[in-house]
Amino acid sequence: MNYNMIFYVLGLVFNFEALFMLIPAGVGIFYGERHFFAFFASSLICFAFGLLFTFKKPLKESIYSKECFVIVALSWFFLSIFGSLPFILSGSINSFIDAFFESASGFTTTGASIINNVEILPKCILFWRTFTHWIGGMGVLVFLLAFLPISGGGNIYLMKAESTGPSVGKLVPRLKTTAGILYLLYFLLTTFEFIALKIGGLNWFEAITAAFGTAGTGGFGIKNSSIAAFPPRIQVIITIFMILFGINFNIYYMIICRKFKSIFKSSEFRCYIAIIIVSITIIAVNIYHIYGNILYVLNLSAFQVGSIITTTGYSTCDFTQWPMVSQTVLVLLMFVGACAGSTGGGIKVSRFIILFKTIVKELRVIINPKTVKHIKFDGEPVQHEVVRSLNVYMMLYIIFFAFSVFIISFDNFDFTTNFTAIAATLNNIGPGLSIVGPSGNFATFSSISKVVMIFDMIAGRLELFPVFVLFLPSTWKK
Repeated sequence: MNYNMIFYVLGLVFNFEALFMLIPAGVGIFYGERHFFAFFASSLICFAFGLLFTFKKPLKESIYSKECFVIVALSWFFLSIFGSLPFILSGSINSFIDAFFESASGFTTTGASIINNVEILPKCILFWRTFTHWIGGMGVLVFLLAFLPISGGGNIYLMKAESTGPSVGKLVPRLKTTAGILYLLYFLLTTFEFIALKIGGLNWFEAITAAFGTAGTGGFGIKNSSIAAFPPRIQVIITIFMILFGINFNIYYMIICRKFKSIFKSSEFRCYIAIIIVSITIIAVNIYHIYGNILYVLNLSAFQVGSIITTTGYSTCDFTQWPMVSQTVLVLLMFVGACAGSTGGGIKVSRFIILFKTIVKELRVIINPKTVKHIKFDGEPVQHEVVRSLNVYMMLYIIFFAFSVFIISFDNFDFTTNFTAIAATLNNIGPGLSIVGPSGNFATFSSISKVVMIFDMIAGRLELFPVFVLFLPSTWKK
């Protein structure tokens, strides 16, 4: 274990977070808010730790899979801890656990909140909440690899540990260029949405915060009513971009390279679009009798389907009042999630495709034991290591999900609240049903339950393995 390199990379992360905090400080100065000082103080604290950790560059720079998993997991925990400082120092949140929860929810792009009234918060705090979504959407380690590449052969492990999906590949031979392309696409899509929202009638602050929340598929808003406060044309724009940010960013690279045939060969992309269309249709038919206006119903159902499957968590209505069929569809979408290689959370469409093909293969083997059948994904054989890792992931997911529900059940809330609270945090969605629905929040949970859900949010964002590796004694051996 290369401890020196672990501390060094963590120091780089702290330094970048310190720089990021200066942006909301500038927002506070622009609006004449005294709370800007909270960001300057937090930035100094963060930078002090970063300077301490990066004061001397390690002689041995090589890092491997073990170190990378540790770096990624610890980075996200410390990002969230330092990210909670502005909430506390500004007086916006008094409890450390609550501030930690809000910060972790922001960076992991979950969007679950403990704040009852966001509209009374200073603009610099509102900006920071949504900006943490944007930082966490593509990943801070990917940012490091793009702009300050770390030497050594462990870079690919860092990207694999932080990126979403069952497997991660390079867009181009050089990893630095791959990371740069991903962030360029991310920045361009965010900019396009910001421009569209400005043209749609939002002021710059509303547009930038909504774009950050959508790009990171996070869901923190600046209104208590989330996106319901904005006109239908804005809701349509956000719906479109939520779905776009839920697509694997490799697809956009293929579009730039004019590899259009490769796009339509992507079974995950086709399945993702099909799930969205079918879900919108089912919900629209199911809730039509409530509203009686087909265009309004399509707008509502499309927005909520796009918000939940991409794990953004925005809302334009209280869908807990919808019929049970519609609520069930939304809960199922919580688990499906977006595409691998996107900013969305959840289990991912690609995993379900591979799981389905694995089941079909095993059933065929039962019928004919001598059959030799390989699982293929987009025409390419799926390696045994990927299938094995996927099976372990699903088992770990189920066990951890059940354990989390059990722990928070001691708060004595109803089962729907407990189940969907864990589904919302572990899948990085935000709202659930009942008490944690779109019109509620997570403030009433005990500190122990909030700690469990903080762990869920970070574990869910990193897709379990990096976080659980921390608890293996063999991880820490030299």
